[in-house]
Amino acid sequence: MRTLFIYPEFPKTFWSYEKILELVNRKVLLPPLGIVTVAALLPQEWEMKLVDRNVREVSEAEWAWAELVVISGMIVQKADMATQIGKAKQRGLPVAVGGPFASSTPDAPELQLADFKVLDEGEITLPMFIEAIQKGECSGRFSSNGVKPDVTGTPIPRFDLLELDAYDSMSVQFSRGCPFQCEFCDIIVLYGRKPRTKNPEQLIAELQYLYDLGWRRSIFLVDDNFIGNKRNAKLLLPALKEWQIKRNYPFSFATEASVDLAADDELMEMMAECRFDSVFLGIETPDEASLSIAGKHQNTRSSLEDSVDRITSFGIRVMAGFIIGFDGEKTGAGDRIVTFVSNTGIPAAMMGMLQALPNTGLWHRLEKEGRLIQEQADAKGVNQTNLLNFVPSRPIRDIANEYVDAFCRLYEPNAYIDRVTHYYTKMGQPRWQKYVKAAALGKATLPTWTDVRALLIVIWRQGVLRDTRWRFWRSLLKIARLNPNNFEQFVVTLAHNEHFQEYRGIVTREIQVQLASLPPEPPPATVEQSRELQPA
Repeated sequence: MRTLFIYPEFPKTFWSYEKILELVNRKVLLPPLGIVTVAALLPQEWEMKLVDRNVREVSEAEWAWAELVVISGMIVQKADMATQIGKAKQRGLPVAVGGPFASSTPDAPELQLADFKVLDEGEITLPMFIEAIQKGECSGRFSSNGVKPDVTGTPIPRFDLLELDAYDSMSVQFSRGCPFQCEFCDIIVLYGRKPRTKNPEQLIAELQYLYDLGWRRSIFLVDDNFIGNKRNAKLLLPALKEWQIKRNYPFSFATEASVDLAADDELMEMMAECRFDSVFLGIETPDEASLSIAGKHQNTRSSLEDSVDRITSFGIRVMAGFIIGFDGEKTGAGDRIVTFVSNTGIPAAMMGMLQALPNTGLWHRLEKEGRLIQEQADAKGVNQTNLLNFVPSRPIRDIANEYVDAFCRLYEPNAYIDRVTHYYTKMGQPRWQKYVKAAALGKATLPTWTDVRALLIVIWRQGVLRDTRWRFWRSLLKIARLNPNNFEQFVVTLAHNEHFQEYRGIVTREIQVQLASLPPEPPPATVEQSRELQPA
């Protein structure tokens, strides 16, 4: 079976990093791990090709070659999913769809032309699909009916199908699921509340395969909560450290984790010694009342600022997500997020307006309350440039304007340099460097022309052209003096604002367009009018 895998195009998002990728001559931040995992679960005698639409177009020769088209994607990719399904059907090709979007909303209109819907986790549903294909069936819908697979049997993903040079980082997965019950999160809907993990030998085998393919850049562990099962994470990390030491640390790692990571010094030390350079935290908001309403109680148990500082002290850079628009939220939520980010110094602070994702607790509650804006929920994917897809508890224009103002302030060039400099004065030393063989650590390695060119462009823009020039040079000298071991990472982090500069404009324009299309809000009722509306 000649199988053509297609990964749909992403719109521009906070994480697309186009301007940064241009500097280093790469196309995309991360590859489609789900698709290469599906490829490993299908019969290996099938011929396979993969086209990531974020890297390049599907060629006519590839369409002509294919006997089966497999498409997987997330909600934010649904527009291009529909386009690619349509192109396949125009050519008379059978189409199978899967992934988070199909699994959460299998009856979505974008998927109506698909012949096969392979839902939930492929370890269970792909064998059903394969059986249907072998029987000559032309359509089908396959679901696990809530059963979650044991991922210790998941094979090594087919990383060889990827155009590796196109990606800045590589993706691997250790665990699925999260033990918490955040009302707005769809992870527990898709993967459950009992985190399931691969065994250490599995993950090491995946890393070795990437190493053998010649990969030498960063690895993103895509787990939605790497420490959801702390016991198993602590079983993995010693094996990972040993593997890294034997190969002189060819990879750096990033992942996502819950804020309670800050309470476990042993775990942070182990991660730092494995060369975990960064971790993404879902902080959401510094407003404790909003966290409680959203069911994110784990973020209320200790000081969020202290937690960020604690993780940073282990040499692990914190990235964080923030949300505006929670029920009961008070005016000034955007200001409070800006203050929190400025105080902690978090360089990459992703902000967005709250979205009700399909089948989450938030979705069902708002649907019951009649507050879902169904056409808004159906029309768009989830992105940082979307208005809320429900009726909020305070005026939507207030929320949107606070969001745009806060985002623009966070990534104003001078403010960004100040924040990043403040952050790196607190950054702990890289624990992993003490384990690198002295010969390897001291060996001079010449930078590539791509790296030199990227550095020169950043210096020209931030250190010469813009009014940031004096701040830029003072900050470089300050970190070179106070934290030289993290100087290279500091410069890379400064470079990231090349993307955010452009993205500030995208956020502003797209939010303003959506606000202009909204009907006028009714004037607030006076106290007397409110009393008249009360039942006798």
